[in-house]
Amino acid sequence: MDLSVDIRRALRSAQRTFDLQVRFTVGEDLAVLYGPSGAGKSVTLLAIAGLLRPDAGAIRFGEVTLFDSATGIDVPARHRRIGYVFQDYALFPHRTIEQNVAAALVLLLGQRLPVAARQRVDELLDAFELTAVARSYPHQVSGGQRQRTALARALAAGPRLLLLDEPFNALDTELRARMRREVLQVWERFHVPTLLITHDAADVAAFGRQVIVIENGRIVARDGARSGVPAPGVTPARVPG
Repeated sequence: MDLSVDIRRALRSAQRTFDLQVRFTVGEDLAVLYGPSGAGKSVTLLAIAGLLRPDAGAIRFGEVTLFDSATGIDVPARHRRIGYVFQDYALFPHRTIEQNVAAALVLLLGQRLPVAARQRVDELLDAFELTAVARSYPHQVSGGQRQRTALARALAAGPRLLLLDEPFNALDTELRARMRREVLQVWERFHVPTLLITHDAADVAAFGRQVIVIENGRIVARDGARSGVPAPGVTPARVPG
C-alpha cells in the first residue's frame, strides 16, 4: 500500500467543535488506525473513501491523487475503487444476501448483470460460505454472516483499497475472535491493501502490521507507545515532518 493522507476538517455542532488535522503515510498492505472513540478515526476513513470532503489538504493512493484542495481535485467516491465496510455493515434490509453482495456491481453496471459479474457474485458467496443463505435477508442470518456479506459486497467490484470501520464492534467477545481469524484469511486470499480502524487493542495485535495512533484529531505516536498498543514487532507509521 502507498497511501498518503494530509488533511484538515472542522466539524461543528451546537455542543462542540472538533478539529481534525492528520498527516501520515501507510506503506504496509495491512494497517491499523488506532485510538479512542471520538478521536477522528471514522472521519479520516470517510475522507479517504470520498464520503466526506476535507476542508483542505490532499489524499493520494499510489500514483493517483484522490483529493487535493490546492488543485481542486476531488475524485467521486464511486470512482475511487475503494471498498468500505461500515461499523453496522449498512446492509440493505429488504434485499437478500445475494442481492446485497451484488449491490456494488449493480451500481456500476446497471440492473442487469453480465455473465462475468454474475459469476463474481457466485464466487464471493461461495468464498464467504454464504451460498446456503443467499436467498435469506439480513435479519434472518447471524452477525458473522452479516459481516461476511458486508465484506463480500466491499470486494465485489475489485477495489484497490479496503477500509474497515470498527468491523468487530457489533459482535460478542467469542465471535470477535473468530471473525478476526476469518478476516485475516480473507485478506490473505484476496490480498487487497487494507486499513482498519479500531479502539480495541486486540484488533491491533491481530492486524497491526503498521499502526497509526490518533487522539483528539491528531496523530500522536509513531509506534503506538503512548497509547499502550500491545503490538510488538509492528512497523511504525511514518509521520512526515
